[in-house]
Amino acid sequence: MSHLLIAPLLLPLLTAVLLIFLSGRSLLLIRSLSIISTTLLVAVAIALLQVANDGQIHLYALGNWMPPFGIVLVLDRLSALMLLVTSVLALFSLIYASRGTDGPGDKLHAMVQFLLLGVNGAFLTGDLFNLFVFFEVLLIASYALLLHGRGAERARAGLHYVVINLAGSALFLIAVSALYGITGSLNMADMAANIAQLDPADAPLAATAGVLLLVVFGLKAAIAPLYFWLPRAYASASAPVAALFAIMTKVGVYTIVRTYTLIFGDSAGPLANLALPWLWPLALITLALGLLGALAARELRIQIAYLVVVSVGTLLAGIALNTEAALAASFYYLIHSTWICGALFMLANLIQRQRGDLGDRITKGPRMVQSALLGSLFFIAAVSVIGLPPLSGFIGKLLLLSAAGAQGNAIWLWVLLLAGSLATLMALSRSGSTFFWRGEGDVVSTRDATDPDAGKPLAQKGELLAVIGLLLCIFMVTLGASTVLDYTQALAHQLLSPEAYIQAMHKFTAIEGNSQ
Repeated sequence: MSHLLIAPLLLPLLTAVLLIFLSGRSLLLIRSLSIISTTLLVAVAIALLQVANDGQIHLYALGNWMPPFGIVLVLDRLSALMLLVTSVLALFSLIYASRGTDGPGDKLHAMVQFLLLGVNGAFLTGDLFNLFVFFEVLLIASYALLLHGRGAERARAGLHYVVINLAGSALFLIAVSALYGITGSLNMADMAANIAQLDPADAPLAATAGVLLLVVFGLKAAIAPLYFWLPRAYASASAPVAALFAIMTKVGVYTIVRTYTLIFGDSAGPLANLALPWLWPLALITLALGLLGALAARELRIQIAYLVVVSVGTLLAGIALNTEAALAASFYYLIHSTWICGALFMLANLIQRQRGDLGDRITKGPRMVQSALLGSLFFIAAVSVIGLPPLSGFIGKLLLLSAAGAQGNAIWLWVLLLAGSLATLMALSRSGSTFFWRGEGDVVSTRDATDPDAGKPLAQKGELLAVIGLLLCIFMVTLGASTVLDYTQALAHQLLSPEAYIQAMHKFTAIEGNSQ
């Protein structure tokens, strides 16, 4: 696998450049190349998952420049899992887009590939500054994707998204600069080793930089009170873009887990577990506010966007427990929540198109042309996202509650998760009954030249394939729960043993350095 580790970066990069050169040519060719490339990316992710499952930390030095000064890619169980979740979601999003929602123009596919470059790079990098660089790559691509299809609402949401992420990038640079000045390294493993031996006089500055990083990653993950940009931004995006954006908050969650188990983990001396006192209350507040938003939402896409916030709160609550069982349950739930929210965003678009001028507003309207089909898909997705048995949402929440136990502050997680399932049931029951049971009269459609989704009320086969494909992935995670949980359990053990990561980096540097 000597060069397989760089494939998740090279594949989308080369595809994006090729698609830019093909701009203005056959849209069929562009769509085909984009889907073929992403299918290959899924295959690469599966291969890397099998490689990572040996329990070793695999490293790749770009240009054969050794860490801590060279750029190094790191593959472990966590990064391999995130690559697979991302590539599967991207594949079905592109299949959906290729049925017509990638217009006007042919730029969406290149921007998606650049987004995948940034996301995959963030998962694989072993260097804090290169994490910043990959963040900027994915953010620039996401700016373009958010505005794709034009429209005043998208421009407004896009402006808010750009401004708040520019502020986040500035804070990121300040925090990275401070940590580099203190530790003398940007390599995360090297930084972790130096933080553990930090001069007590430098500890307050390092702690400040660590808290700044938590703010930045919390902004990316949409943690309360930094989530207010998300509902309108996601609801304004085109359906395949909103579906793909379901992974964006998980990038923030990933960076929190990586940074605060490796750099500020148990072995960080006076800065050990720096984020844990903050994560628990913030997770519960995020979960509660997300549920209130879903209950109060008047549009289906806004409601689903708040369910993304709910999933972030649920994940962070498990991470804040800081046990192997809780982390294993959290990453099982991460797979489920990412794919189900992606499917719901695409399904919301199909519903919206068949309701004419009412769109996705949760109000009584005309009957839909494919009410039975879309209603059945909505029911399956709702059961899964609510957390009802027997699907993966139920398994993930049950495992989280089991990991939390019944002691101390864990009672708040029990209350919020159980009450949250009831609240989500009420919210989605209101939406489903309004859309599928209370319709009357004939369907009314409208055509708007600035909206690529308008004027096409019937769900096409490719669009249904994308939604059903993600729902089938949820079924596979449910049926293969034992295998997936074995993997996430091993993943959690590896995360909570950062010494293996640090030693692998130092050993790699020594071996490669001697070979030169």
